[in-house]
Amino acid sequence: MDRSGKSTRGARVRVRGVAAFVVLGLLPAGVIAASPAVAEPTPVRVATASLPALRATDYPSWADVQAAQQAESATKNLVAQIQAQLAQLTAAAAAAQKDAQVKGDAYAKAQEAYDAQDYKTQQLQAQADAATKDAAAARLKAARLASQLARTNGGIDTTATLLSHQGAASEQLYRFQAYDQLIKQAEGIYARAIQLEKNAQKLTDQATVQKKILDELQVKAQAAFAAAQDAATKAQAAVDAQTAHAAQLQAQLAVLTQKRAATQADYEKGLVAQWGAGAAGRVSASGWADPSNGVLLDGFGLRFHPIYHVWKLHSGQDIAEACGLPIYAAHAGTVKYAGWYSDLGNYITIDHGNGVITGYGHIQPGGIGVHVGQHVGPGQNIARVGMTGGATGCHLHFMVYVNGSLTNPVTFMRARGVTLGS
Repeated sequence: MDRSGKSTRGARVRVRGVAAFVVLGLLPAGVIAASPAVAEPTPVRVATASLPALRATDYPSWADVQAAQQAESATKNLVAQIQAQLAQLTAAAAAAQKDAQVKGDAYAKAQEAYDAQDYKTQQLQAQADAATKDAAAARLKAARLASQLARTNGGIDTTATLLSHQGAASEQLYRFQAYDQLIKQAEGIYARAIQLEKNAQKLTDQATVQKKILDELQVKAQAAFAAAQDAATKAQAAVDAQTAHAAQLQAQLAVLTQKRAATQADYEKGLVAQWGAGAAGRVSASGWADPSNGVLLDGFGLRFHPIYHVWKLHSGQDIAEACGLPIYAAHAGTVKYAGWYSDLGNYITIDHGNGVITGYGHIQPGGIGVHVGQHVGPGQNIARVGMTGGATGCHLHFMVYVNGSLTNPVTFMRARGVTLGS
């Protein structure tokens, strides 16, 4: 609850990444010191003399909170990257395994074709061997018949024998016919055996060539499968390693998150101890506070002035709120001005250090609650809303200077986790 009894918005945290594992001691502290990620200024600490019973060093500073937030944020980013890579590696491993299966199928088909051709070659070779054996037997038989015929007729005048032995002519002719048939039979067997042998050998040669081709395909298919399987194994190993890495980072992130929460809680306790419970209740995790709960009106930049009817620079952000309601310090710092300031009426400026100054205009008469040189805390009630100076109604005119130059308060505060306006 804020000082007016209204419910306040929750703290808005803007976490920015630097190097991971600083809090765990995995990287040197210089990494954070060198990081440009955090643009907001460091809050001015209250002098220890202003604290009745405790020192500012009893609690972590905003820089400590930032370091914890940055380490947590960086680790979250790393976890997200690891998980994205893990998804890619898992997809790659699945693709590699699928490719290995395709190569395995090709290898199996090549082996099957090789085995079939090898069996066919063996069968043809067996036929060739049998044909060679038959041809050899036919040659031997034909040779024996020729030898027998030669011995039978060797040295005998067949014509004289037939004329001198007319009674034996018919028997002799029968014998000649029988021998002639045997010779023809032997010659046929021999010729058929030779042809069978040639055909079988031709088929064997063809089968041998085909077997050689299939053998080469088998070797290539086997090599492709081995390579694909090796790729699948390595891809799965990468998935396993990345999974383990992700699990390790998740565990580290849990530690960092716990430490960040504890650091931030201690920081907020320090704000309560320094500035009171009400102040801490309105302060964002970045140490900045919404200066008013009202509704945004005219913003920063050129506008046609509603009173003077000319175009001129509107130096801040108008936040409409009922007169008399609280105005809060946007950040810890030192009051540099508190009094009348022309068109801005009753006006306060606070120096927050690091070149940042905030201004609060149109404060109601008697509504300034701080004095020059006073240290104030983030969210501390410093004034009351009014319409002094050049104003047409009750509102806060909120301004921000950075290194002497005006800047848009809305974007400036948003970068520090505070959304202006209700």
